[in-house]
Amino acid sequence: MEISQKLADAINEQINFELYSAFLYLSMAAWFEEKNLPGFAHWMEVQYQEEFAHAMRFYRHITERGGRVVMKTIEGPKTEWSSAFEAFEDAYEHEKKVTARIYKIGDIADEERDRGAQGLLQWFYDEQVEEEKNTSGIRDQLKMIGDSMQGLFMLDRELAQRPAAAPPPADSMAP
Repeated sequence: MEISQKLADAINEQINFELYSAFLYLSMAAWFEEKNLPGFAHWMEVQYQEEFAHAMRFYRHITERGGRVVMKTIEGPKTEWSSAFEAFEDAYEHEKKVTARIYKIGDIADEERDRGAQGLLQWFYDEQVEEEKNTSGIRDQLKMIGDSMQGLFMLDRELAQRPAAAPPPADSMAP
């Protein structure tokens, strides 16, 4: 089934937003590197890789269904935060925006009765639950740590253990 133009347009916008998300997390990684928090930087680099993979998953969905991907300018992300807590608060708020955008694409897929897109989007719904949980969880730990440098360094070591992102599946329709 060929993808409708309305749905392709919405997914194209999401590709752009996923790439912006990748740039935002890479910007956060650079900020953490500057602050000598390599574990936090590593966590954000993995997040960058995941967001890029998400953009490619959407990209493949459009191309496999006869649609056209249209790349647009990506806005430059924020580059400064007052604290690790603020960076993760921003990450959590950003993930909530991503979730809302994906739900809107789901509304279009429902209107269009596009079962292929619904299958793809179910994977993203589940992924967004994880994304919001992870960013809010680290944010909440940072809130508990407060001004404790020892706590910050312990969390930094923990975040350094995050496994690298898996590459996107060859079949974007696969879960």
